[in-house]
Amino acid sequence: MDRVNKAILTGFLVLVTAVLAGAAMSKGGFFIGKHEGDTLHLLQMVLRMAQGDWPHLDFVTPIGLFAFLPIVAFLKAGFGVGHAFLYSQLLVAIVFLPAIWWVSFSRFKGVTAYIFGAAVLVLILALVHGEEDSAVSVSMHYNRWAWAAAFLVIATIFLPNEDKPHPFADGVVLGLGMAVMALIKVTYFAGFAAPVLVGLIGRKAGMTTIWAVLSGLMVMALVTLAGGTGFWVAYFGDLMTVSASQVRPQPSLPLIGVIGSPAYMGGSILLIAGVIFLRQAGRGLEGLMLLLLAPGFFYVTFQNSGNDPQWLGLFGVMLLVIAPNHDIRNGLGWDLQKAVTWTAIGALAMASPSFINLAYSPFRHMRIDPEKHVPLLQGSGVHEDLQTRRVRAKRVDARVALDGAGTPFEAFTDPEMRDEVFVFQEETLPNCYIELGVIAWFSSMSADLRASGLVEGKTVFTADLLSSFWLFGAFEPLPGGSPWYYGGLPGFEAADYVIVPFCPMSTIVRGMILTEISESGVELVEIRRNEMFILYEK
Repeated sequence: MDRVNKAILTGFLVLVTAVLAGAAMSKGGFFIGKHEGDTLHLLQMVLRMAQGDWPHLDFVTPIGLFAFLPIVAFLKAGFGVGHAFLYSQLLVAIVFLPAIWWVSFSRFKGVTAYIFGAAVLVLILALVHGEEDSAVSVSMHYNRWAWAAAFLVIATIFLPNEDKPHPFADGVVLGLGMAVMALIKVTYFAGFAAPVLVGLIGRKAGMTTIWAVLSGLMVMALVTLAGGTGFWVAYFGDLMTVSASQVRPQPSLPLIGVIGSPAYMGGSILLIAGVIFLRQAGRGLEGLMLLLLAPGFFYVTFQNSGNDPQWLGLFGVMLLVIAPNHDIRNGLGWDLQKAVTWTAIGALAMASPSFINLAYSPFRHMRIDPEKHVPLLQGSGVHEDLQTRRVRAKRVDARVALDGAGTPFEAFTDPEMRDEVFVFQEETLPNCYIELGVIAWFSSMSADLRASGLVEGKTVFTADLLSSFWLFGAFEPLPGGSPWYYGGLPGFEAADYVIVPFCPMSTIVRGMILTEISESGVELVEIRRNEMFILYEK
């Protein structure tokens, strides 16, 4: 395979960007089909930032600054949050385009250059995080953006540039890419730093290393200039809080499941086969780097909700490029060119369902019927351009235990099987949690709170997973609070009230928070109660 034509590659990447972004923006708003809770979590952070707050300094989150800045930029320009999200994706794609072009041109040949460039753009511009569920979602956009940066960094260091060395371009891609990962989701930085360093040393790329370090330090300096040194201390503190959290120690499967369960074992075997075949083919450095990349691939996948192994596509297309172009056989007589190529084809086949889902999501959004959607934040004016399916906004479903006291199944009650049952201030709270209708749930409670006359200029600490009441006009944002609960009592000292839902999003989280409050010794006085919640004053 030969190098691709520069002009054709440029036109192709611009066309892919225009088509994907155009399809996503064609509806005049953003119409999601799932993950309303995750969306409220994101809205809390970007709307607070648009008002001047900083992540880590003003609210708790393990997600980095760069996951929000593109969206916040458009919010500050006056756009609604739906358009701001769609425009932010296009902005990120445009900012990434020079690096995508350079890595595609310098590291790939023939059709693989176009496959790689399109794949990175799909990761940036998709409207779903992956897997097989086709419903459009804002959730976990930062995972896609971080994977896009990781693809660029890994391809740059793993694949040799067979033309004249370009240490400046390579170094800038590596330095900025690692900085972007660190400031979107630090898991990616931690997972891929070691193989990148080994690759730089193995290739004796001294000037590339210097430019990479300078590029990364430049990003750190700019962030420090804007947020102060306290930003980094607060960021580290949030990461430590989340790493010790008992709320969500793992988003989905345990680590061993991501490596060896039936759905993932095939990819893991292909990865190990790739390491072996590369080393047998005389590609010792690339085999070593791939071996070092394996823990990062597994760990990042483990840390991402849904455990979607996006690395499989990158692994496959890189193997196609680096496969031996001459006859070479291992000790068993196997043709290693065919062995590496077939390993690559297997990886690409496994990666294709998720990538097809990602690539097709903007076009599914283009075909959505707006009549079946309602604003996520009713009455929010410009922000009504973010909408969700009517059935998910207005239908309220909950999971309720039926084997408690006074039920027909009371004889089967076993307290050891109900660790989510909790007693607070001598009252047993209902064993019930919301499964659908979180928008109606927040809206109804917020309407009652506004009518009570108690919320003006006040703040509340929520004994639940999300604390989104202020988005619905009840209370003010809680200084130092956590939009998504990870542990402890962040922002509790600044709260005027504590609200305890009878049927929360998570009974376990509710119990954890109320235990912490009880142990703190703070006295709470009940001031309002209805069928939805109890409101306490501190």
